[in-house]
Amino acid sequence: MTATIAMAAPAAGAAPLFGPPSPVAVSFEFFPPKTAEMEARLWETVQRLAPLSPRFVSVTYGAGGSTRERTHATVARIRRETALEPAAHLTCVGATRAEIDEVARTYWAAGIRHVVALRGDAPADAGRYQPHPGGYAYAADLVAGLKRVADFEVTVAAYPETHPEAVSPAADLDNLKRKIDAGATRAVTQFFFDPDVYFRFRDRATAAGIAVPIVAGILPVTNFGQVRKFAGACGAAVPGWLGALFEGLDDDPETRRLVAATVVAEQVRALRAGGVGEYHFYTLNRADLTFAICHILGVRPSAHQVTR
Repeated sequence: MTATIAMAAPAAGAAPLFGPPSPVAVSFEFFPPKTAEMEARLWETVQRLAPLSPRFVSVTYGAGGSTRERTHATVARIRRETALEPAAHLTCVGATRAEIDEVARTYWAAGIRHVVALRGDAPADAGRYQPHPGGYAYAADLVAGLKRVADFEVTVAAYPETHPEAVSPAADLDNLKRKIDAGATRAVTQFFFDPDVYFRFRDRATAAGIAVPIVAGILPVTNFGQVRKFAGACGAAVPGWLGALFEGLDDDPETRRLVAATVVAEQVRALRAGGVGEYHFYTLNRADLTFAICHILGVRPSAHQVTR
Protein backbone atom coordinates (compact mmCIF):
# COMPACT_ATOMS: atom_id res chain seq x y z
CA MET A 1 0.00 0.00 0.00
CA THR A 2 1.46 3.34 -0.99
CA ALA A 3 0.62 6.92 -0.18
CA THR A 4 1.75 10.33 -1.26
CA ILE A 5 1.45 13.76 0.23
CA ALA A 6 0.26 16.39 -2.20
CA MET A 7 2.73 19.21 -2.61
CA ALA A 8 0.54 22.28 -2.97
CA ALA A 9 1.90 25.08 -5.13
CA PRO A 10 2.22 28.48 -3.48
CA ALA A 11 -0.79 30.71 -4.01
CA ALA A 12 -0.32 33.57 -6.41
CA GLY A 13 1.32 36.49 -4.68
CA ALA A 14 1.88 34.53 -1.46
CA ALA A 15 5.18 34.83 0.37
CA PRO A 16 7.31 31.66 0.14
CA LEU A 17 7.81 29.64 3.28
CA PHE A 18 11.56 29.93 2.94
CA GLY A 19 13.26 33.23 2.18
CA PRO A 20 12.62 36.64 3.72
CA PRO A 21 9.93 35.80 6.27
CA SER A 22 6.84 37.85 6.97
CA PRO A 23 5.71 37.86 10.60
CA VAL A 24 4.24 34.61 11.92
CA ALA A 25 2.44 34.35 15.25
CA VAL A 26 2.08 31.13 17.22
CA SER A 27 0.30 29.96 20.35
CA PHE A 28 0.45 26.67 22.24
CA GLU A 29 -2.08 24.51 24.06
CA PHE A 30 -1.29 22.37 27.10
CA PHE A 31 -3.41 20.17 29.35
CA PRO A 32 -3.19 20.21 33.16
CA PRO A 33 -1.03 17.39 34.57
CA LYS A 34 -2.46 14.61 36.73
CA THR A 35 0.76 13.46 38.41
CA ALA A 36 4.04 14.91 39.61
CA GLU A 37 5.82 13.19 36.73
CA MET A 38 3.41 14.69 34.20
CA GLU A 39 3.80 18.10 35.82
CA ALA A 40 7.58 17.89 35.44
CA ARG A 41 7.21 16.98 31.77
CA LEU A 42 4.76 19.81 31.19
CA TRP A 43 7.10 22.31 32.79
CA GLU A 44 9.98 21.10 30.63
CA THR A 45 7.72 21.66 27.60
CA VAL A 46 6.77 25.15 28.77
CA GLN A 47 10.41 26.09 29.30
CA ARG A 48 11.42 24.66 25.92
CA LEU A 49 8.73 26.57 24.01
CA ALA A 50 8.77 29.82 25.99
CA PRO A 51 11.73 31.34 24.07
CA LEU A 52 9.60 31.24 20.90
CA SER A 53 7.55 34.12 22.39
CA PRO A 54 4.07 32.75 21.63
CA ARG A 55 1.16 35.15 21.54
CA PHE A 56 -0.42 33.12 24.36
CA VAL A 57 -0.47 29.62 25.84
CA SER A 58 -3.73 27.96 26.80
CA VAL A 59 -4.56 25.27 29.34
CA THR A 60 -7.49 22.94 28.73
CA TYR A 61 -10.47 22.25 30.95
CA GLY A 62 -11.84 18.73 31.41
CA ALA A 63 -15.37 17.60 30.68
CA GLY A 64 -17.77 18.70 33.38
CA GLY A 65 -15.10 20.93 34.90
CA SER A 66 -13.19 17.84 36.00
CA THR A 67 -9.81 19.58 35.83
CA ARG A 68 -10.94 22.94 37.18
CA GLU A 69 -8.47 23.13 40.06
CA ARG A 70 -5.57 21.73 38.05
CA THR A 71 -6.31 24.12 35.17
CA HIS A 72 -6.31 27.07 37.55
CA ALA A 73 -3.10 25.93 39.27
CA THR A 74 -1.34 25.53 35.92
CA VAL A 75 -2.32 28.91 34.47
CA ALA A 76 -1.55 30.61 37.78
CA ARG A 77 1.94 29.09 37.83
CA ILE A 78 2.56 30.16 34.24
CA ARG A 79 1.44 33.67 35.21
CA ARG A 80 3.71 33.76 38.28
CA GLU A 81 6.84 32.10 36.97
CA THR A 82 7.10 33.00 33.28
CA ALA A 83 6.70 35.95 30.95
CA LEU A 84 4.13 33.99 28.90
CA GLU A 85 0.53 35.14 28.53
CA PRO A 86 -1.65 32.31 29.88
CA ALA A 87 -5.21 31.66 28.72
CA ALA A 88 -7.52 29.45 30.76
CA HIS A 89 -10.14 27.28 29.12
CA LEU A 90 -13.64 27.59 30.56
CA THR A 91 -16.76 25.65 29.57
CA CYS A 92 -20.51 25.77 30.13
CA VAL A 93 -20.66 22.20 31.46
CA GLY A 94 -21.55 21.25 35.00
CA ALA A 95 -21.97 24.66 36.64
CA THR A 96 -24.44 27.47 37.11
CA ARG A 97 -23.82 30.96 35.77
CA ALA A 98 -22.94 32.14 39.27
CA GLU A 99 -20.37 29.37 39.69
CA ILE A 100 -18.78 30.08 36.31
CA ASP A 101 -18.72 33.81 37.00
CA GLU A 102 -16.92 33.10 40.27
CA VAL A 103 -14.31 31.00 38.45
CA ALA A 104 -13.85 33.88 36.01
CA ARG A 105 -13.42 36.37 38.85
CA THR A 106 -10.84 34.06 40.43
CA TYR A 107 -8.91 34.00 37.16
CA TRP A 108 -9.04 37.79 36.90
CA ALA A 109 -7.80 38.18 40.48
CA ALA A 110 -4.88 35.87 39.65
CA GLY A 111 -3.88 38.08 36.74
CA ILE A 112 -5.39 35.90 34.01
CA ARG A 113 -6.77 38.22 31.33
CA HIS A 114 -7.45 35.72 28.54
CA VAL A 115 -10.06 32.95 28.46
CA VAL A 116 -10.78 30.30 25.84
CA ALA A 117 -14.58 30.04 26.04
CA LEU A 118 -16.11 26.74 24.95
CA ARG A 119 -19.47 25.06 25.22
CA GLY A 120 -17.66 21.92 26.35
CA ASP A 121 -18.54 18.24 26.11
CA ALA A 122 -20.63 16.27 28.53
CA PRO A 123 -18.83 13.66 30.66
CA ALA A 124 -18.49 10.33 28.85
CA ASP A 125 -21.23 8.68 30.92
CA ALA A 126 -23.71 11.53 30.47
CA GLY A 127 -24.62 11.04 26.82
CA ARG A 128 -25.49 14.03 24.64
CA TYR A 129 -24.71 17.54 25.88
CA GLN A 130 -27.51 19.20 27.84
CA PRO A 131 -27.27 22.77 29.15
CA HIS A 132 -26.97 22.95 32.91
CA PRO A 133 -30.10 24.36 34.58
CA GLY A 134 -29.24 27.93 35.48
CA GLY A 135 -25.99 27.75 33.52
CA TYR A 136 -24.72 29.27 30.33
CA ALA A 137 -26.32 27.19 27.60
CA TYR A 138 -23.82 27.69 24.79
CA ALA A 139 -20.45 29.28 24.10
CA ALA A 140 -21.94 32.53 22.83
CA ASP A 141 -23.76 32.93 26.16
CA LEU A 142 -20.53 32.20 28.02
CA VAL A 143 -18.62 34.81 26.00
CA ALA A 144 -21.22 37.44 26.82
CA GLY A 145 -21.12 36.45 30.50
CA LEU A 146 -17.34 36.67 30.66
CA LYS A 147 -17.41 40.14 29.14
CA ARG A 148 -19.85 41.20 31.85
CA VAL A 149 -17.54 39.89 34.57
CA ALA A 150 -14.41 41.67 33.28
CA ASP A 151 -12.77 42.88 30.10
CA PHE A 152 -11.29 39.48 29.22
CA GLU A 153 -9.72 38.76 25.89
CA VAL A 154 -11.82 35.83 24.66
CA THR A 155 -10.86 33.13 22.16
CA VAL A 156 -13.45 30.70 20.82
CA ALA A 157 -13.42 27.48 18.78
CA ALA A 158 -14.15 27.13 15.06
CA TYR A 159 -14.86 23.93 13.15
CA PRO A 160 -13.63 23.93 9.53
CA GLU A 161 -15.30 20.56 8.94
CA THR A 162 -18.42 21.45 10.95
CA HIS A 163 -19.16 20.58 14.56
CA PRO A 164 -20.49 17.00 14.70
CA GLU A 165 -23.67 18.16 16.46
CA ALA A 166 -24.42 21.06 14.09
CA VAL A 167 -27.47 20.66 11.85
CA SER A 168 -25.56 22.07 8.87
CA PRO A 169 -22.31 23.88 7.96
CA ALA A 170 -24.30 27.12 7.60
CA ALA A 171 -25.79 26.75 11.08
CA ASP A 172 -22.35 26.03 12.52
CA LEU A 173 -20.96 29.18 10.89
CA ASP A 174 -23.90 31.18 12.26
CA ASN A 175 -23.00 29.90 15.72
CA LEU A 176 -19.41 31.07 15.27
CA LYS A 177 -20.66 34.50 14.27
CA ARG A 178 -22.82 34.66 17.42
CA LYS A 179 -19.72 33.99 19.51
CA ILE A 180 -17.83 36.77 17.73
CA ASP A 181 -20.75 39.17 18.06
CA ALA A 182 -20.88 38.39 21.80
CA GLY A 183 -17.33 39.71 22.21
CA ALA A 184 -14.80 37.07 21.15
CA THR A 185 -11.69 38.52 19.55
CA ARG A 186 -10.23 35.40 17.91
CA ALA A 187 -11.27 31.94 16.75
CA VAL A 188 -8.96 28.92 16.79
CA THR A 189 -9.86 26.04 14.52
CA GLN A 190 -10.18 22.43 15.48
CA PHE A 191 -7.30 20.47 13.98
CA PHE A 192 -7.48 19.42 10.33
CA PHE A 193 -5.10 17.76 7.89
CA ASP A 194 -6.11 19.09 4.46
CA PRO A 195 -5.04 22.75 4.02
CA ASP A 196 -7.85 23.29 1.51
CA VAL A 197 -10.33 22.60 4.31
CA TYR A 198 -8.95 25.61 6.16
CA PHE A 199 -8.89 27.85 3.08
CA ARG A 200 -12.50 27.06 2.18
CA PHE A 201 -13.62 27.68 5.75
CA ARG A 202 -11.71 30.97 5.96
CA ASP A 203 -13.38 32.15 2.74
CA ARG A 204 -16.85 31.18 4.00
CA ALA A 205 -16.25 32.94 7.31
CA THR A 206 -15.12 36.10 5.54
CA ALA A 207 -18.19 36.01 3.30
CA ALA A 208 -20.35 35.66 6.43
CA GLY A 209 -18.92 38.90 7.83
CA ILE A 210 -16.55 37.34 10.37
CA ALA A 211 -13.59 39.70 10.54
CA VAL A 212 -11.61 38.42 13.56
CA PRO A 213 -8.49 36.26 13.04
CA ILE A 214 -9.24 32.59 12.40
CA VAL A 215 -6.14 30.82 13.67
CA ALA A 216 -5.16 27.49 12.13
CA GLY A 217 -5.14 24.74 14.76
CA ILE A 218 -2.30 22.28 14.16
CA LEU A 219 -2.00 18.82 15.74
CA PRO A 220 1.36 17.10 15.17
CA VAL A 221 0.57 13.39 14.84
CA THR A 222 2.74 10.96 16.77
CA ASN A 223 0.09 8.42 17.82
CA PHE A 224 -2.22 7.68 14.89
CA GLY A 225 -4.71 5.67 16.95
CA GLN A 226 -5.05 8.52 19.42
CA VAL A 227 -5.56 11.05 16.65
CA ARG A 228 -8.25 8.90 15.03
CA LYS A 229 -10.07 8.86 18.39
CA PHE A 230 -9.76 12.65 18.75
CA ALA A 231 -11.00 13.13 15.19
CA GLY A 232 -14.05 10.98 15.76
CA ALA A 233 -15.04 13.13 18.72
CA CYS A 234 -14.69 16.49 16.96
CA GLY A 235 -15.71 15.73 13.39
CA ALA A 236 -12.28 16.10 11.79
CA ALA A 237 -11.60 13.99 8.70
CA VAL A 238 -8.60 11.65 8.76
CA PRO A 239 -7.37 11.15 5.18
CA GLY A 240 -6.62 7.63 4.05
CA TRP A 241 -3.10 8.61 3.06
CA LEU A 242 -2.38 9.61 6.66
CA GLY A 243 -3.26 6.18 7.98
CA ALA A 244 -1.15 4.58 5.26
CA LEU A 245 1.89 6.62 6.27
CA PHE A 246 1.69 5.36 9.88
CA GLU A 247 0.87 1.79 8.96
CA GLY A 248 3.25 -0.72 10.55
CA LEU A 249 4.85 1.82 12.91
CA ASP A 250 3.07 0.97 16.16
CA ASP A 251 6.31 -0.33 17.70
CA ASP A 252 8.66 2.15 16.02
CA PRO A 253 8.34 5.49 17.81
CA GLU A 254 11.43 7.02 16.21
CA THR A 255 10.15 6.49 12.67
CA ARG A 256 6.70 7.69 13.76
CA ARG A 257 8.25 10.98 14.88
CA LEU A 258 10.08 11.40 11.58
CA VAL A 259 6.91 10.69 9.59
CA ALA A 260 4.93 13.05 11.83
CA ALA A 261 7.46 15.81 11.27
CA THR A 262 7.21 15.36 7.50
CA VAL A 263 3.40 15.44 7.54
CA VAL A 264 3.07 18.59 9.65
CA ALA A 265 5.91 20.34 7.80
CA GLU A 266 4.08 19.84 4.49
CA GLN A 267 0.84 21.01 6.08
CA VAL A 268 2.22 24.28 7.39
CA ARG A 269 4.21 24.81 4.19
CA ALA A 270 0.97 24.75 2.20
CA LEU A 271 -0.84 26.95 4.73
CA ARG A 272 1.98 29.47 4.79
CA ALA A 273 2.10 29.57 0.99
CA GLY A 274 -1.61 30.37 1.11
CA GLY A 275 -1.02 33.37 3.35
CA VAL A 276 -1.74 31.90 6.78
CA GLY A 277 0.24 33.82 9.38
CA GLU A 278 -1.04 32.52 12.73
CA TYR A 279 -0.95 28.97 14.12
CA HIS A 280 -2.15 27.34 17.33
CA PHE A 281 -0.36 24.09 18.22
CA TYR A 282 -2.05 21.33 20.18
CA THR A 283 1.16 20.21 21.85
CA LEU A 284 -0.14 17.29 23.96
CA ASN A 285 2.45 18.56 26.47
CA ARG A 286 5.37 17.68 24.19
CA ALA A 287 7.74 20.25 22.74
CA ASP A 288 9.86 18.51 20.10
CA LEU A 289 7.64 18.55 17.01
CA THR A 290 6.09 21.91 17.83
CA PHE A 291 9.50 23.50 18.27
CA ALA A 292 10.73 22.01 14.98
CA ILE A 293 7.71 23.22 13.00
CA CYS A 294 8.00 26.69 14.50
CA HIS A 295 11.62 26.70 13.34
CA ILE A 296 10.47 25.84 9.81
CA LEU A 297 7.96 28.69 9.98
CA GLY A 298 10.75 31.07 10.95
CA VAL A 299 9.63 31.39 14.59
CA ARG A 300 12.87 31.09 16.53
CA PRO A 301 14.38 32.23 19.83
CA SER A 302 16.25 35.49 19.73
CA ALA A 303 20.04 35.16 19.78
CA HIS A 304 20.38 35.84 23.51
CA GLN A 305 17.79 33.26 24.61
CA VAL A 306 18.71 29.79 25.78
CA THR A 307 16.31 27.05 24.62
CA ARG A 308 17.68 24.11 26.57
